[in-house]
Amino acid sequence: MKRDLVLGIDGGTQSVRVGIYDLKGHEVGVGVTDYQTHHPHPGWAEQEATDWWNALAESVQKAMDHAGAEKEEIISIGLDTTCSSVVFSKKDGTPLRRSLLWMDIRSGEEAEIMAATGHDALKYNGFGNVSAEWMPSKVLWMKRNEPEVYENTELILDCADWLTLKMTGQITGSKSITTLRWYYDPELGGVPVDFYNSIGLDDVFEKLPEKILNLGERIGGLSKEAADYLGLLEGTPVGQGGVDATNGVIGLGVTKPGKLALITGSSHCNYALTDDPVNAKGIFGSFQDQLIPGFNIVEGGQVSTGSVMKWFKNEFCKDLEKEAEEKNIDLYDILNEEAKEIEPGSEGLVILEYWQGNRTPYVDPNVRGVISGLSLHHTRAHVYRAIMEAISYGADLNIRNFQENGIPVNEIFMAGGASKSELFTQIHADVTNLPINIPEIDQVSCLGSAIMATVTVGVYKDVHEAVANMVRYKKRVEPNPENHEIYKLYSEQYRKAYPLLKDWMHASSKIDALKAKTVEV
Repeated sequence: MKRDLVLGIDGGTQSVRVGIYDLKGHEVGVGVTDYQTHHPHPGWAEQEATDWWNALAESVQKAMDHAGAEKEEIISIGLDTTCSSVVFSKKDGTPLRRSLLWMDIRSGEEAEIMAATGHDALKYNGFGNVSAEWMPSKVLWMKRNEPEVYENTELILDCADWLTLKMTGQITGSKSITTLRWYYDPELGGVPVDFYNSIGLDDVFEKLPEKILNLGERIGGLSKEAADYLGLLEGTPVGQGGVDATNGVIGLGVTKPGKLALITGSSHCNYALTDDPVNAKGIFGSFQDQLIPGFNIVEGGQVSTGSVMKWFKNEFCKDLEKEAEEKNIDLYDILNEEAKEIEPGSEGLVILEYWQGNRTPYVDPNVRGVISGLSLHHTRAHVYRAIMEAISYGADLNIRNFQENGIPVNEIFMAGGASKSELFTQIHADVTNLPINIPEIDQVSCLGSAIMATVTVGVYKDVHEAVANMVRYKKRVEPNPENHEIYKLYSEQYRKAYPLLKDWMHASSKIDALKAKTVEV
């Protein structure tokens, strides 16, 4: 019997995931394919756009095989990707160099130039520092440091829009992406021309897509070439793509104020909806109609969270690989069991998880990670738990900033890598003193893209109806009051550390930056 299925694409930092879902949100097939990230210098991160496309084709076929699906059963396609992961290409999408991945923060100097303008657009940065992660910072770096690439660039696209170009042949931009990372203001008619002019990007507009579509708005159908390559049906509807984390907000079922969506993975992303605009220091946004019409969305987050956990595992835990293989368990499971034996607070360890800088509330790309309080008594398990606690302190700091600026946060809806660990989830709850809801389907960005695919073709009239039919929860984690009292003390120490250490960290970063400039790119 023929089924009606939707296909959700989630282009993440480490891989592209394709999920196939029925119209009630049940996952019937999944495919995942990894790709490589290149780090030529500290703070730099690049990927080959062609790797995304090749991995997408492989993931589609894995998912179709897993689902036992026929291509005629796929009625719509939705997608999300990392952002801003910027591609510099020719008009046909041929890349001129590796893309600058979202976590690439080489453009700290360019971000300072932008901040110095004092332009009204900086309200989206919370009237504070400008993020080196955002698109204009990266494009300005390219113009100043690789002028030949910039001059030969005919099209500047974010990852999702580059993929939809490959899929449909149509050049479009996503309001979801441009609003969040390009200073696009729907009420003012688009990107602020005078702001771009003031930072030296007066010639960039001819390189940007002219057509900006709402999240999920139908772009067109799969081209014959793309359909043949992906193994799908020519003409299958493709909806406008969005940002992985904010599509995850939909997949978490966060569709009204009072709830915090916490998307975890290589980074932590916090999102909350508001009825009215909010512009405050250390908060990105608010972004009007970026996700759900009629609501503003505010953002906070941490650049490096899961990526720090992975770094620790890869660099210091190789001796556990054989044990994990013999027990047929994940290496993280062994580390979690060891960390459970450590008391809250890790016996005095306080870590700053700034391996790739700080996103919010400080918006500082020139700080790096710190481990404080080490003694000869401490073990690997202490450090591992302290990393989890540091990440939770950072999440709590951002939640506090939301609440202090009138944004209600009464409970957390959490998904991604951190939510797979009972210990890590409990630490988040204990530090923040908020209950945490865990969805039935963990891959919420992929589900969110599939939900938008149903809206694209009118299966459901809007996001609210689609979420009501497609999102369910499996667990609610309550905070431990005793642990919270302990964590209040350590969390306060964490909050004191940045003001005390930032100047020292800035000086160290400048030394390394000067060294990097002597190396030919």
